Order: sequence, then structure tokens, then C-alpha cells
Amino acid sequence: MPRINSPEELEKVRQEILSRRDPSKPCISICAGAGCLASGAGEVIAAFKAEIEKQGLTTEVNTKGTGCPGFCERGPVLVIYPEEICYLQVKPEDVPEIVSQTIKEKKVVDRLLYADPTTGEKATHESDIPFYKNQERNILGSNIKIDPKSIEDYLAIDGYSALSKVLFRMTSEQVLEEVKKSNLRGRGGGGFPAGRKWEGSRNAPDPIKYVIVNADEGDPGAFMDRALLEGNPHSILEGLIIGAYTIGSHEGYVYVRQEYPLAVENVNIAIRQAEEYGFLGRNILGSGFDFTVKVHQGAGAFVCGESTALMTALEGRAGEPRPKYVRSNIVGLWGKPTVLNNVETWANVPLIINKGADWFTQFGTEGSKGTKIFSLVGKITNTGLVEVSMGITLKDIIYKIGGGIPGGKRFKAVQTGGPSGGCIPEKLLDLKVGYDELTKAGSMMGSGGMIVMDEDTCMVDVARYFLNFLIDESCGKCTPCREGMRQMLKILNNITEGKGREGDIELLEELGEVAVDASLCALGKSAPNPLLSTLRYFRDEYEAHIKEKRCPALSCKELIAYHIDPDKCQACMICLKQCPAEAIAGGKNRIHVIDQEKCTKCGTCFEVCPPRFGAVQKISGEPVPAPIPEDARTIVRKSKEK
Repeated sequence: MPRINSPEELEKVRQEILSRRDPSKPCISICAGAGCLASGAGEVIAAFKAEIEKQGLTTEVNTKGTGCPGFCERGPVLVIYPEEICYLQVKPEDVPEIVSQTIKEKKVVDRLLYADPTTGEKATHESDIPFYKNQERNILGSNIKIDPKSIEDYLAIDGYSALSKVLFRMTSEQVLEEVKKSNLRGRGGGGFPAGRKWEGSRNAPDPIKYVIVNADEGDPGAFMDRALLEGNPHSILEGLIIGAYTIGSHEGYVYVRQEYPLAVENVNIAIRQAEEYGFLGRNILGSGFDFTVKVHQGAGAFVCGESTALMTALEGRAGEPRPKYVRSNIVGLWGKPTVLNNVETWANVPLIINKGADWFTQFGTEGSKGTKIFSLVGKITNTGLVEVSMGITLKDIIYKIGGGIPGGKRFKAVQTGGPSGGCIPEKLLDLKVGYDELTKAGSMMGSGGMIVMDEDTCMVDVARYFLNFLIDESCGKCTPCREGMRQMLKILNNITEGKGREGDIELLEELGEVAVDASLCALGKSAPNPLLSTLRYFRDEYEAHIKEKRCPALSCKELIAYHIDPDKCQACMICLKQCPAEAIAGGKNRIHVIDQEKCTKCGTCFEVCPPRFGAVQKISGEPVPAPIPEDARTIVRKSKEK
């Protein structure tokens, strides 16, 4: 492909690409994101190519592996255009039927459609599925339509038109004003206005400036940035180039987690293609503007998601944060003005330029504009990626999009903002999702992690889990974070083990407040959020653990016991045979009994007891001795004698 040297040539190339494509021609778009690949999407894609060739349809049907469309719970996902027929959980053995029925006969394969779990009603089209219908997929919507390894696919959906508009029809001042007018806030966690950040770097006197894509996504259960980099890398590059032009930068970086091999592969391919087509390098599109991008793979340290730690790592040193006496957009990478935004923030920029700030601000609340991508995981029916307008309620996300809590369980809390976020209780389900609203509730937007918890979740253990994660990820540079978190974790461990004491709650609050006030970077300042928010909304659970040595959620191993109800036991011997500690005595036609001295509380007996019997019960504290039939007493005595 010859290099494109003007807006006119770009439009000519775009029209040539579109002229070779028949919009009525069947196109099978199959999710080839990391999640669906793990579910067998690679085999499905190979099966389609083989079957299409076998049936002599190679010239009549297009097949492409695409980015993640979000419905990870039902992967592999495919959409057949132009009808937009959506099939879920497709297997290689389904392929011949799809080709024969849907492609050739235009008939729908009913069993592969989405079915409402309560009514059984089927949805044929992607846009009719409740999971998608209740979203605003401004950014994610293109993922299922394009092959991320094909720049032609990106150009076919108007790719790089925003860059052309910026370079030839707008001044850098006009671009900055449009971004500021949109009130685009950073999607990486802090929520700082992107326009103000760009303006600081633009106005800095140093002539050397840098722009960076922060793709060091380390939150447990979060994969928003990964999905965008894997599925539509050119949109991030286009946003980055526009940002570089605006502030006067000529060099940029994509800092991506080493654990994201597919994202690394796709973004490197996109960079090479952009260089070949003239969107990167010297004299971009003949405008006189020069800009290059390099990919840097991080070593997997969670703290490197923090801006100064990321830049320190990019400089080749240990990824440790440094004091922000001067902001990074003034003194950043190698001491130069640096604009660092996360993947999702950069992906919004081309949309704002093409559609305008007024279009962008129609979505959201007064202080939080646009849409936000969340990874919806945990005790939720529909796990996956969701893109929603700011201002939607937590209730709508969890129930309308997420499908509610499985197994008839009751919702208990949702944690937003990753491991440093807070836990929001049921009484706040009508809370609108926005930066300021979540902060007031004791949580944060973060990068977009959203973990749903049901009634079986112990909130004390949740706080303990996230503190344990953050201790491992702390760089250890400052005392409030390093030692404060260790002491908080020690107290929480004692509480969950039944060793809590009066005054522990007050001490936890004090330690948390010191860490918030005195830590060097955002990791330490936000690390106590899970603890402080659970103390705020679930204090009664802490008190039950400490005062009554009881775990209300029946989750903490040291505070529970397993007991066999003699009235329900059917002497089926299933639990007796499966018990790894040989702690269950009994026999055929003899009531079973758990020897509490031998029991390791592994829960195997509880898991294997047939639900129709429900004889094995999990209780908090020591089991209440139940009347034991004489035959069982004899078994217990004999087992002890052995």
C-alpha cells in the first residue's frame, strides 16, 4: 500500500475499500478476544473457514475474528451481518448447521439464540438482547465489526478521519478547546479532566513533550483496556496522535502489561500498519507533523498503574512512585511535560473530534460526561464488559444488564474501583454512577472494575482479601502504606479467625485514616477504601466477628462448623466417602456424625450432600450437639478407640 499523503488521498483510499465490499454479502464476525479464545473461539473460526470452503462459499461469505463485544458469560459469541443475527456459546460442531441453515437458507438456528432465563423468550438480533439493549456502546460497539489486525476494516468505519480533520481543518488550540468543552475526565481512576491536563503540558515551556497510553491494567477482574487494545487498537493510536498534535509532542509510548500478549501483538501490528499508511512517522498525511510510538511492556507490578511509578519504570528504573511536588504534565517522563491517559480515555478522543463535544456531553451527569466501560464480574448472572452512560444507577447495571444475582441469592454489595475501591450496600443501589457520586459513597470510579457480591459474602473477609492483594503490590517506599497496611491486615486476620478484640474497629479506622492522609501515592491513599467502606456500611458484621465470634455470612473458616442433622440424614454415605479427613462416622443405614476434633472445615461434606436431603449444615460457631441415635454413638466411640 502506497503511503497516504493528503486528506484527499485518505478519502480516495477509504472509498476504494468500501467499493470492494458488498454490504449485502454475509459476514460472520466471531469474537477473537482473549476470553472467547479461551472458550474455543479459535477452533470455531477454523471450523467456519473449513466449512465455507467445503461448501464452495469462499467468494460469497466473509469470516473474520474480531474484538470482544462484551458478553463474556456466553462466549464464543458471533454476529452474522447484515441481518445482525447473534449466536452464543457456539461450538465447532455447530458450524455446519449455521452455514447450511443461516448462510444458505436464511434460517435461524433457534437453540443458539439468547433465551431469557425467566420467560424463555428468544432474541435473534444482538441489539434485542437485554445485556446489549440497555447499554450505550459508543466505544465497544465497533469491536465486533472489525478485524483488529486489519487497518482497512478501521478505515471502512471512518477510521483516522478525526486525525485528518485535526491536522487540516483545526488548530491545536481548537482541538484543546473541544476536548475541554467535552469535559472528558480520565477513565483510569483519578477522573482528572483531560483537557486541563493537556493544557498544562501544552503551555509548559520545555519544547520536548511526551504522550503515554496507560494500559497497565492490574485490577483483579478488570479487562476493559485489554479488550479495547485487542479489539480496536487503531482507535487508541488515533486518539494518541491527536493528543500529541494538540500539546506539541513528537514521541509517544504505549505502556502495556506483559500479561496481555494478544493486546501487545495487535497494537504492534496496528503501529506498523499506521506507519505504512502514513498515519505515524514523519510528515503525517503530508501535514508536516511528525510523531512516533513505541510499545513498552510492563513487568506486572500493580503500582506501575500510578502515573509517576509508570514513568519511572519507563525510564528503566524500579517502578516506584515519586512525590508530586509538580504534576507529571509539567515534569514527567525524563523530567519533561508528559500527558498520561489510560486506553479508554484516548479511545474517546476521535469520537469527540468527529461528533463534537455537544454530542459527547449529552451522555452523563453534570460532573461526569460520556460513557464508561465496566467489567461486571462476581456473583452476577451476566458477566462481561458493559458500556453505559454516566448517571445510570447501580441497580440498572446489576439487574437490567447483569441479569441479577444467580441462584435466587440476595444482593449484598458491589465493589467499584478495583482493589482500592469501596463496597456499596444494597440501600444505595439507586446511586447514580459518576465520579463524584461514587466518591461521596466511600468508593471510587477507578478504571471500571465492578465486583458484585451476594449474601454469602463476608464483608470483613472482603476487606482482608483486598488489603492482602495491595500489600503484595505496594512498592514499600513509604511507611504509612507499607507498615499501615501490614498492621491493618494483621488485625483483620485476627478478626476473621475469631481472635478479634474490643478496640480493633477503632484501631482499624485510625490506621486507615493515617494511610489516606500520609501515603506518598494514590495506591496507599486509596488502599484503606475497602476497609473503611465496609466499616461504614457493615459495621455489624465486624462486631459479630469480634463480640460473638460469629461470621454472619458463614464464610470465615475458623468461625464456622459443619453439622449433620440426624432428622435429615439418609445415611447415603456420600459425605462419609468424600471426607478427606475421615472425620465422618456412620455406615449403611446408620446416621452419620461429624467428629469436630478431626474436621478440617474443608466443606466437602456440605458440597456433596444431595440438595434434596440438605442434611449437612454450615453453622456459625461450635455446632449445637444434637441427639445422636445409639448406633451412631457406638460408631463414634469405636472410631475414637482406633
